[in-house]
Amino acid sequence: MNAISSASADRSRWRSVTVLKSDHFSTVERGFWRDDNGEVEAVFRRFDNVPWWIRPVAYHFGKREAQALARLGGVAGPHLLAYGDGFLVRSWIDGLPMHIARPAGQADYFRRAKTMMFAMHRAGVVHNDLAKEQNWLRDAEGGPQMTDFQLAHTSSRKGPLFRLAAHEDLRHLLKHKRKYAPEALTSTERRVLATKSLPARIWMATGKKIYLFVTRRLIGYMDREGSGADAIIEGPRIAARLSTLSGVTGSAVVAYPTPRGARLYAFVETAKPLSEHEVRAHIVSDPEGLPDPSLVQIARQLPRRPEGDLRDDVLRLVAQNQVDLIDGIKLDPAAKRATEELVATRLNRTDRRLRRD
Repeated sequence: MNAISSASADRSRWRSVTVLKSDHFSTVERGFWRDDNGEVEAVFRRFDNVPWWIRPVAYHFGKREAQALARLGGVAGPHLLAYGDGFLVRSWIDGLPMHIARPAGQADYFRRAKTMMFAMHRAGVVHNDLAKEQNWLRDAEGGPQMTDFQLAHTSSRKGPLFRLAAHEDLRHLLKHKRKYAPEALTSTERRVLATKSLPARIWMATGKKIYLFVTRRLIGYMDREGSGADAIIEGPRIAARLSTLSGVTGSAVVAYPTPRGARLYAFVETAKPLSEHEVRAHIVSDPEGLPDPSLVQIARQLPRRPEGDLRDDVLRLVAQNQVDLIDGIKLDPAAKRATEELVATRLNRTDRRLRRD
């Protein structure tokens, strides 16, 4: 790994603005890192304040991320700015995760993503976690970036295991391309998609089940954005039911993650005062039966596009408590005001420590 001077690893150079997330493995903050040329916008990952029984794993993840970022030097995402005892600092990327940006039909995005990934592999790094859409970003210029290198592996030899992992990196990228730009898949890429490596098949059959049990059931850690059948099937039904309640001028129902699976978050826009009890009672009184959402947030105004449609991208980020990513979305003044009010009163604050913001 590239050497980091002791001066650059002085955590007093960090100025925090807000906590992005906090889980069993680390606390991640957004703010500014001060070097000899002034302050730069950055992300601070701290892993020395985690429970003692998970600390060795957290330190291991932190070391792997620092090694990968130092090796890459910004080739595939953020730059490593500092790495010290129990923390690392990386540059901030202004962008949206793939599941929010949804690069449908954007063949150029995936072409550039593949070029970037090959450059990462030539530098001797495999990511090992590209199956998650949230680890792919679309930056302010519309280009791809990668993030979250905690599971990355660095190697100068690039032996058989490295090549297998690189194949899986590519296969996971092509799965995303198949979802968003299937018409752009080449015949070669389709063959890659059809050839899952033996270690990957073994992992899916054994290791992944153990991983999910340990992380979700034992330590309550979630590494996926909210999803689930309830949001797809029941969400539109609940929204339709809410449209029949007097005073409701708009609604949306989206999913957010919990250790026990996805839950429903209902956003309700009203033209007159309505209580949460009235809203819930109207939902559950539906003759065909509807689930009661876990969270119901009532607002005077929900963010909308100029055409009048609700900003479902903003609502998903609020529901998932990823409000820092809203900065990457261009909003008109009215939508921005509605978003600010919604964020200030949001109901999902995944970790109590997030109340610092």
